[in-house]
Amino acid sequence: MSARVLLTDPIDSSGEQVLRSHGATLIRAPDGDPDTVRGLARDADAIIIRSRLPDDIFEHAPRVRAVTLHGTGIDLVPLASATAHGVAVANLPGGNAQSVAEYCAMAMLMLARNTSAVTAALRREPWDEARALGAQAREISGLAAGIVGVGEIGRRLARILRRGFEMRVLGNQRRLDRLPPDVEPASLDTLVKHADFVVLACPLTPETHHLFDRRRLAQMKPEAWLINVGRGAVVDEAALIDALRERRIAGAMLDVFEHYRLGPGHPLMALDNAVLTPHLAGMTRESRHRMSVLAAEDTLRMLAGEAPRHLVNPDVWSRFRERRPQDR
Repeated sequence: MSARVLLTDPIDSSGEQVLRSHGATLIRAPDGDPDTVRGLARDADAIIIRSRLPDDIFEHAPRVRAVTLHGTGIDLVPLASATAHGVAVANLPGGNAQSVAEYCAMAMLMLARNTSAVTAALRREPWDEARALGAQAREISGLAAGIVGVGEIGRRLARILRRGFEMRVLGNQRRLDRLPPDVEPASLDTLVKHADFVVLACPLTPETHHLFDRRRLAQMKPEAWLINVGRGAVVDEAALIDALRERRIAGAMLDVFEHYRLGPGHPLMALDNAVLTPHLAGMTRESRHRMSVLAAEDTLRMLAGEAPRHLVNPDVWSRFRERRPQDR
């Protein structure tokens, strides 16, 4: 019987073709509701995801042997449960780094030029009133960007900002001596105090959870902007809402949130200095094609009992190799 692969989110047709060419049967989730995912995963052998899996997914999916992240965010998978159930988990670091770096550069331009407010005003106010908002615009050349977590996304973004816009780029990570040449090393306190844009591109770990709390947000310049493309829980969302509502910082552009999906009536929706996107910074045609093929290939590797390019939970390997496709 062919392997059954659950796609909790759509992937590019090129990735689907790779799976089909190896005899896999595809199961497409019509939505991301946890009950929907649990039900469809029951008969799946592998799952490819871009959204968070329910914490109890492996209790409901006894056949699943492999999960592939169409991205890097390992917090989307209950890893301890995966390892306990013998499920190998792979991710694709760097696969969408260029797309996310370009999103960050776009965010800086949008925020500095007050684009969201101008566009909204032009739809509801007289021409001259909308045009007057342009007086608040800034050139980003000469401003300072601070990147928290200078991985592949941060490296690419620093190159764009330093060489393309002649910005000053500060960076913070665990090893300050390993920053790329376009980035000045800085302590987190120094970065936050001097940056006109603070970009969060770090993973979510116990150390980075609520790294940007009330104290840290209070250190930002009143005219500074926050951009988060890392993980939502790196920011204390309640503290950020207060800072935005009270205009203690200029604004924020957020692609990720403390709780994965924003519900109707969420307080961020009411703030005119918050620009919000639904976790799509890495989603371009180019990155979708590239990552869908890689995700399909790694899924097939694991289903064949082989190691993926990037195994997230290496402790699972002996248990994983003991399992057979018919295990239930």
